[in-house]
Amino acid sequence: MARLSNQEGLADWLPGRLAEERPVVTVIGDSILDGWWDGTIERFCREAPAPVVQVRRRDFAPGGAANTAMNLAAMGAEVRFVSLVGEDSAGSTLLEHLQSGGVDVSGVVSQAGMITTTKFRVSSGGQVMLRLDDAATELPPTGLERMAAGVPAAIHGSAAVVLCDYGAGALEGPVRNTILEHLGPRNDGADPLKSSDARKGTLVVVDAHYPGRWAELKPDLATPNAQEAAGLLAMGFPGGAARCPFVEAHADQLLRASGAAAVVVTLDREGTLAIRRNADSLQAVTHRTWARPEAEKQASGAGDTFVAALTLARSVGLPLTTSVDLAQAAADVVVHRPGTSVCTTEELAKHLRGFADTAVTATELAEHVEEHRREGRRIVLTNGCFDVLHRGHTRYLNQAKQLGDVLVVALNSDSSVRQLKGPERPVNHEADRAAVIAALSCVDHVTVFDTPTPIPLIELLRPDVYAKGGDYTPEMLQETEAVERYGGTVAILDYVPEHSTSAVLERIRSTGKTPEI
Repeated sequence: MARLSNQEGLADWLPGRLAEERPVVTVIGDSILDGWWDGTIERFCREAPAPVVQVRRRDFAPGGAANTAMNLAAMGAEVRFVSLVGEDSAGSTLLEHLQSGGVDVSGVVSQAGMITTTKFRVSSGGQVMLRLDDAATELPPTGLERMAAGVPAAIHGSAAVVLCDYGAGALEGPVRNTILEHLGPRNDGADPLKSSDARKGTLVVVDAHYPGRWAELKPDLATPNAQEAAGLLAMGFPGGAARCPFVEAHADQLLRASGAAAVVVTLDREGTLAIRRNADSLQAVTHRTWARPEAEKQASGAGDTFVAALTLARSVGLPLTTSVDLAQAAADVVVHRPGTSVCTTEELAKHLRGFADTAVTATELAEHVEEHRREGRRIVLTNGCFDVLHRGHTRYLNQAKQLGDVLVVALNSDSSVRQLKGPERPVNHEADRAAVIAALSCVDHVTVFDTPTPIPLIELLRPDVYAKGGDYTPEMLQETEAVERYGGTVAILDYVPEHSTSAVLERIRSTGKTPEI
């Protein structure tokens, strides 16, 4: 576990290691059955100017809270699911899929006379033509009471509890009261941030359409999307790339409104922004991830996958920043597949393994950069050893990414690191360093250079921005003249004090422990 609590970067072994822990995670929330009906269109109907879809394939998958449960099970958690469904064909189909996915459904209540929420999408040629929703207008009180009765046993001994509140009613009335009673803060005059004895050691995650409704629970994590975060702030959000700076500017308000120790706002193609309080200064600090979008597909439920991976990682002690990076990688796996799907341990490991041999040659990199430039993208280049990854590195690289659209990281070769740092460095081979850096969502391309300075690479790529850490000034850099010669800009980024590779290694040598970060 100590190794995981200090794990600062992604690696292909990490998903398997998390699965080995087999944490018990309880998911409580609104169930949905997703239906994907696909067919061909050859004519329009006589009654109206509407296409006739001849259905060729019918696929069903758990959606909503059930999809979160399925993803957790697929990534190795021992999942208990608490929900309410109808005694109908949709409810039976949903339970069958959950059981086949390894989810414990003993906490799911089947209620007679109730409709199981279904969302059927009708598509043709990869395009969704219509969605049909069928749901109960009001959940039966007896069903909610039966569901509430099963909550205490389900959360007992859980490493984490995820509340998936999509406003469909499963977390109302007696269910909500029971959750607050067993997982809420103490109400005995003690510190309101301290949880009840039943919650001790249990990670509480709120994934809700209206996360402010659970603020009194003081959750460890809240995971609103842009629309839900806008609701928390009671103000409109800007569009596109402006959303992330807007969220960062309102970090304090989001933490207060959600009541959470940390908030992770998901922003679709713009990735995510994680917000938490600094333990010393109590100031809000942030961590950005970057999505890797491809051609648009008719995908659904990537947010559920994100929440599942984030919960799994945090429940076994992985740092928040690494957990968010891992969750982004898991969401990237499913967002490129049509329909409602899950990310398995093997698929996530394979996805991360794909970064293992990603260091490209200077010639290959120049071709990539030229293509990006033709598409109007702004190129940012930075360089360094990046030997033992730490928070100073990840913060610096995320800042560099925000200076443009494409971030290129040039790594010093092993021989050049030895010349700069001494014969005992690098600790990690250049191939390993490249794999770890490439796995960061903010990094688009990695290359290795063997020259005394990256000036030859700068002259080849002609980046719009050349970025370096705050322990330099432009006047100190030999590269400044080369950058300014073709009209580029040199940017000096923030320096994170007391977070250097040398300090980490010295701490390990002297105490055998990595420093807390």
